[in-house]
Amino acid sequence: MSGVVEYIKGVAAWAESVADPRTKDWFLIDSPVPSYSLVMLYLLVVWWGPRYMADRKPFDLKYIMMAYNLSLVVLSVYMFKEFFVTTILNPNFNSVCQPVDYSNDPMAVRLAAVCWWFYFSKIIELLDTVIFILRKKNSQISFLHVYHHSTMVLLWWIGVRWVAGGNSYSAGMVNCLIHTLMYSYYFLSALGPRVQPFLWWKKYLTSLQLIQFFGIMIHSFVTLYMDCGFPSPYVYALVAYLISHIILFSNFYRKSYSGKDKKKKTTNGATSEQEQTGARRYNLRQRSGKN
Repeated sequence: MSGVVEYIKGVAAWAESVADPRTKDWFLIDSPVPSYSLVMLYLLVVWWGPRYMADRKPFDLKYIMMAYNLSLVVLSVYMFKEFFVTTILNPNFNSVCQPVDYSNDPMAVRLAAVCWWFYFSKIIELLDTVIFILRKKNSQISFLHVYHHSTMVLLWWIGVRWVAGGNSYSAGMVNCLIHTLMYSYYFLSALGPRVQPFLWWKKYLTSLQLIQFFGIMIHSFVTLYMDCGFPSPYVYALVAYLISHIILFSNFYRKSYSGKDKKKKTTNGATSEQEQTGARRYNLRQRSGKN
């Protein structure tokens, strides 16, 4: 037993020695305890929240949701801009394969900073589930939803702690673009039924998410092939994570938009997309009838 303890201590000491010296003391990054505790609290809320709301009326959160979604649109646009400027527009950055620059170069630190903001945005997005619970939209709290929200916090805590830069940028930048569109859709749908005819593109959000996963995976394979110095264990972990998302999102897309599954869900009055992504969670006309 003592040998196992010593081994764990050795691994922890090694991990500490290779952590990014610029970010290791940043807010919420200096220890894994806050992030892991937040995720545990989140999972507890997922389990306990619907039980608490079972005998209570759903909350009317229209204006809170509008402000929340608009805020995430603004944050996503800002993060996308920062990722783009510090990588694609940076003449000293190789966007195909770039190791992490652990120096205090202004652009490298700026890239590390937006990686932190991206990590922090994943903590903010845990409120998606809280809103579902308070509105008693429990069908939208699927395994995919909970899995995605909880693991993104943990994955990006690791990312900021050890690889805040280099090829980490691609996953964050593309996701910011997707989330700009997604939260824009949620905000617009909150404006009421008059806007609904203009939101025909909601179907393509899931398609874009799948394209995002495949694109990041291709970029990850290029990183492994070129071996430019970006840590390969993180890339392998990312590829495994992407595969899990491709499987889950593909299954969701198939149920939402293909053949009999689509017809069955439409007949029941709510498609799988509506259950999973919350595409109609802001259609306030539906609230009184379904809750």
